[in-house]
Amino acid sequence: MPYDSKLDEQIFVKELETENDKIVISVHSYNKGVKKLQITREIKDKEGNFTFAKLGRMTKEEATGILPLIQDALRVM
Repeated sequence: MPYDSKLDEQIFVKELETENDKIVISVHSYNKGVKKLQITREIKDKEGNFTFAKLGRMTKEEATGILPLIQDALRVM
């Protein structure tokens, strides 16, 4: 069965934004299935628009900044 974006439901989303990027914490459910946590990074391009980037490593400040967001996300799972 191929992926169908109409079946992918975003239940929760919060962001931690800095000068050059943001980390997005979200919860998704595909086809009414198990709710899953997703953590992504988006960086600003030359025009100031956000674009997807590999999350990679986080600073201590980023990690402590997203902990409350993860806890909020876990409450809806």
